[in-house]
Amino acid sequence: MRVLVIEDETKVGCFIKRALEEESYAVDLSEDGAKGLEMALATDYDLLVVDVMLPSMSGLDVLKNLRRERIQTPVLILSAQSQIDQRVKGLDAGADDYLTKPFAIDELLARVRALLRRGATESPGILQVDDLVLNPATRDVTRGGQRIELTLKEYALLEYLMRHTGRVLTRPMISEHVWNQDFDTFTNVIDVYVNYLRNKIDRGRTKKLIHTIRGSGYMLKAD
Repeated sequence: MRVLVIEDETKVGCFIKRALEEESYAVDLSEDGAKGLEMALATDYDLLVVDVMLPSMSGLDVLKNLRRERIQTPVLILSAQSQIDQRVKGLDAGADDYLTKPFAIDELLARVRALLRRGATESPGILQVDDLVLNPATRDVTRGGQRIELTLKEYALLEYLMRHTGRVLTRPMISEHVWNQDFDTFTNVIDVYVNYLRNKIDRGRTKKLIHTIRGSGYMLKAD
């Protein structure tokens, strides 16, 4: 899942970015409100973490502009202001959650997971395709009731595929959302990781779930 953090305190922003990356999220960071809005409008993010006090444009103005453009990406507002009226302003502006500073990183991560679970209305808490089940809250993956051990990157790739079941995902799309970088046509890292997943998910099973769409990319679906 791809997350944009808009936070002007460098240490705080880098701390949040590192913590999210350790949880296998792809993370972009902006320290400026206007620049952050530009990034949010140009890129398909799964979640935004936005501080209220920002240079050039406040976090609430960033949020209002996003909602005005009908972008419904979940937004978690961060603020040192804990007064009820400030929280009400943030939520009324279109925020999905509000966390006051200072905060425990475990709580921030829990709120991020909760927002991503309910993010788009079509994405249920538990992801399931046929007998393949992924629990975003616990990161448990099973197929046919048997637990499957995945690396962080394998898990991130599988979650992305499962959240877009039945949709063709191109290599550039996978590269941006799972590796957080532009697709390099000279590398086969995506194909390598898809094969890793196939060996763990499909190997030895009659029904294959991960499909190659020749000339396009990959799709996860049950035939």
